[in-house]
This record gives sequence, structure tokens and C-alpha cells, in this order.
Amino acid sequence: MAPPLLSLTDIELHWGSAPVLDALEMHIGANDRLCIIGRNGAGKSTLMKVIADLIQADGGKRWLQPGTTVTYLPQEPDATGFETLRDYIIDGLPVGEEDMTYKADVLIDDLGINEVADTKTASGGELRRAALARTLISEPDILLLDEPTNHLDITVIEWLEGYLRNWRGAMVLISHDRTFLQNLSSGCLWLDRGKIRRFDGPFDKFDAWQQKVFAEEADALKKLDKVIKEETRWSVEGISARRTRNQGRLRRLHAMRDERRNIIHAKGDVTISLGGGKKSGVRVIEAKNISKAYEGRQLFTGFSTRIARGDRIGIIGPNGAGKSTLLKMLLGEVTPDEGTVQLGSNLQPIIIDQKRAALKDDISVIDVLTGGGGDWIHIGDETRHVMTYLKEFLFDASQARTPVSSLSGGERNRLLIAANFAKKSNLMVLDEPTNDLDMDTLDLLQEVLADYNGTILLVSHDRDFLDRVVTSTIVLEGDGTIMEYPGGYSDYRTQRANSQKTDTAFDMGRKQKSKVVPLSAGKKNKKKLSFKDQHALDTLPAEVETLSMQISELEEQLSDPNLYSKDPDAFARISDELTAKRDMLDAKEMRWLELEELKDSLSR
Repeated sequence: MAPPLLSLTDIELHWGSAPVLDALEMHIGANDRLCIIGRNGAGKSTLMKVIADLIQADGGKRWLQPGTTVTYLPQEPDATGFETLRDYIIDGLPVGEEDMTYKADVLIDDLGINEVADTKTASGGELRRAALARTLISEPDILLLDEPTNHLDITVIEWLEGYLRNWRGAMVLISHDRTFLQNLSSGCLWLDRGKIRRFDGPFDKFDAWQQKVFAEEADALKKLDKVIKEETRWSVEGISARRTRNQGRLRRLHAMRDERRNIIHAKGDVTISLGGGKKSGVRVIEAKNISKAYEGRQLFTGFSTRIARGDRIGIIGPNGAGKSTLLKMLLGEVTPDEGTVQLGSNLQPIIIDQKRAALKDDISVIDVLTGGGGDWIHIGDETRHVMTYLKEFLFDASQARTPVSSLSGGERNRLLIAANFAKKSNLMVLDEPTNDLDMDTLDLLQEVLADYNGTILLVSHDRDFLDRVVTSTIVLEGDGTIMEYPGGYSDYRTQRANSQKTDTAFDMGRKQKSKVVPLSAGKKNKKKLSFKDQHALDTLPAEVETLSMQISELEEQLSDPNLYSKDPDAFARISDELTAKRDMLDAKEMRWLELEELKDSLSR
């Protein structure tokens, strides 16, 4: 067996009195493609910096085979001191190769980098691509990548995967992107409570192996004294249970996708607590033939969609394709150049964009959730102890009184999710929510979204997360093309490939035939709604509006806290009437939606 390129032996590292790395041992071979897996705060990035020799351990030995080169891509690239992105990239050339700037030109072109962009004003995505080019240009023997897909769109992520598949050296990755790890890694380093356990196998087998380790450890814990820390037992049992529950949620998601698929084709082509909110109308958002241009470039044109209560819609596309613009347009924040957007009734939206601006460093974790109001948190109409709620979001009780500044980036994201999910809502908008989250937190987020009773709009570059969450995907291709596909990212890729094959076969068939069907012939075959259905379609909007107003009035009457004590009979009568009106509204909105779908299918 060939000696390793790099070894860590008995590595000890402490932050204060707490051990981060505890007698850690690991080895990297010449052909290794390893991913480091662990919960937020476990020390993954710290371990990567020890491997890169950027942090000196308190004890132990780091050994590097003579002549071996190591390059590290940090999670937060810093281009300070460089005027342009090109200057930053070229600085990554090894000693003796400073004149080989053609290597930079190739990567700049492949990654679509604006080489003259000022490093001080570059966006997160631009800086990330430049940092990747700077790292790859050195062609090291060991390549260390810490969250390389953050701030990248799917197109660039897939380019990076193709590039790294042909990498001839060793590679160590930290990433929350399951698809990225599945496509690139051949082994896993599980960092857990300061120690490394190595699994030599593909990433898609890691969960099963980890479950086996959990089961063995849980059995061993039963034989130990009660001095075992409770958080250790909870960590083993809680995460194991979450993985099991998520399998059932995935089955439910597939059923929801089947339902969404029928709608799209008809047009043509431990339970986590949530805040809840008023029940929205059946029709949440309806966009008809919307178009938008920006700075002379057409982002999309003629796009229509109906989003009903309970739908989970993913939005994907390259950076600059118009994802955020489309999202704001669907929320009524931006007016389309053409077409209309109609929002449904009783919408209570919350937006989670993961910028973490709402989190102040000097306040405690518990105060973020309670607003400084003690030890209880209001989740919808329910009041719960904050410690129980924190535990559901993978926080230990000892973290409750610590300041936000002590949390890792992933823990801050988890806290932001917990705070937002306690609010009342029936429409949740998540703009790139997966950045900096570990696998366990992604599982948690998936679990919470599966329990959410409202409607979800999700912008994400995480292909696996899209596959696990959404019922349909709106795709902006970046060339003005926009289309909605039932299912997640993998479903979109399959349908798009099949569509291209069909189009090719159709074009070949047309070349072999001389007979062309006149356009007028198609028009003669179109059908119309019956008189009864057309009358219903014409009158339902006014009926829905009237019912919505009556429901609002009844809700206002019930909001009187003294009504029940003053007149219990009136309280009961109004409650019954409100229930009946809500049921009637649901039925009329559903009928309206069905007739709109029928009208569209007949007019095709």
C-alpha cells in the first residue's frame, strides 16, 4: 500500500475548555476523494484549516509527504488587496508559473467571470467563482474545498462537477449539496464529537452506514451509567428517528407531485411545531401571460401559472436569469411589463432569505425566539417552553443563554428558521435557504416544510433539496425561455431531455412529409365551455369576493375577547356560520379553478 500524502495523528484542539478535535487521526491518499460530514459547529472548517496548515493544533502531528502541494478554498473568500478579479485569480499561480496566465484565461471563460470587476463591489457569486478559479489554477496534489457550491447557480455547479471528475489529485470536500457529494466523493470522513470515523464507500451509502453506527452506539449507551450526557443520547436517537420519518414524507411528496402533474398537463404542457395561520384561499397566485425585460434584455415572456393552496413551487435558473424578479412579481412586489398577477385571499407570507440581518450578535438565542419575553414562545395559538422548541431545532439547552455571536453560520441559519417558523403564515418564501446548512439541518428543514400546511415558493440551487421538497419546478433557462415542470430538479431534467428527443423526431418527420395541415383546420376543432359552465365562470369571482367579505366580518366579530362571556349563544352561532362560509368559499374557489383549467384545455 502506497504511503499517504498527508496524515494527522493524535490531533488535539480546544476552544477554551471545550475540545474541538480530540485525539483525531486521519490520512489522505493520492487517489482519495473524501467528503467531511458533521453537524454545524462540529468543527469541519476547523479541521480543513488544520489539514491546510492554517491552524496549528494544540497537540499531535501533521505530516506532509515532501514535495506535496496543498491548496485550500475557504468558505468565505477574501480578495482584499487585489484591484480586479483577474488580479486575484492570477495570484493563485504557483511559484515559477507566474507567466502562465493563459490558465487563468481558460478558467475565467469557463466560469463566466467578469475579469475586470472590482473586488470591492463583486457579488457573492462573482467572488466565489473567482476564488474557485484561483484555487483550481494551482493544480495541487491535494485540493481542499469548503462549501464550494455556495452562491453558485446550478449551471456552474454542474460545470464544476465535470471539471473535478477529471481531477488527477486527491480531493477533500465540505458541502451540504448531496448531489454534488454523490457525484464526486468515494469516501466519507464523519466528524463527530471531535473524532473522525471513515467510511470507504459512495456517499449514497453513508446514511445507511451511519444508521448502523447509531444503532450500535445507542445499544452501548444503554449499558453505561446515567452520567452520559443527555445531549449525546438525544443526538444519536433524534437524528436517527428524523431520517426514518423523512422516508414517509418523501412518499407523501410523490403523491403531491402526481396531483400537480395533472394540473400542469391539463393546462398543456418528534413533530416540529409551526406557527400556522389563517387558511388561505384555494387560489394563492395566478399569473397570466406575464413578461419582463430588464436593461434591454428579455428575462421571460408569456408565462402563465396557477399556484393553489398547498403547492410547493421551486424556481431555478442561472444567476441573472430573473429568478428573484419572477419571485417578486408572483408576490405582487414588481409589476410585469405585460400580463397580470392576481393574489388570492387571506395571504400571510413570510420571507426567509438567509441573510441573517435580523440576528443581532449581542442578544441571546432565547431572546431571539421570545423577544426577551421570558421562557415561553408563542407558536400560532399554542404556547410552549422555549427549551423544548430549541431542542426540536437541534439546539442544546446550554446554548439558550449564549449570544448569537457564539453561533456558527449554520447554527445562525437554524435559529433564523426556528424564529420564522414560529410566526403565523400560510405562504412561505425561501430564497436560497440551504447555504451554510449541514445535512442534519437540511433534514430538519425538509421535515418542517413537509408539515407546513400552507404554500411554498422556493428559490434554490440545491438539486437534492428541490427533489425532496417541491411539487413542481419553474425553470428560467437564461435565454428568455421559461417553463413549469411537475416534480423536482431530476424530474425537470428527464422531461426536458424527453422533450428534446420528441422535438427532434417531430422535425425529422416534418421533413419526410409534404402535406401540411392548414392553421384554420386546427381552429375548427377547438371547443367552448357549455353555457352553464361559462355562466358559472362569469359569476363565481363576484360570489367568492362576497363570501370573503362576509368571512372577514364574522372573524372580526369573533375577535372580541368578551363575546363568549357576554353571549355564548351568539358566539356559537357566529362560529358555526363562519365554518359554513369557509367551506362554501373553498368549494366555490375550487369550482372556479376547475373551470379555468377546463377552459384552458379546450382552447388549446
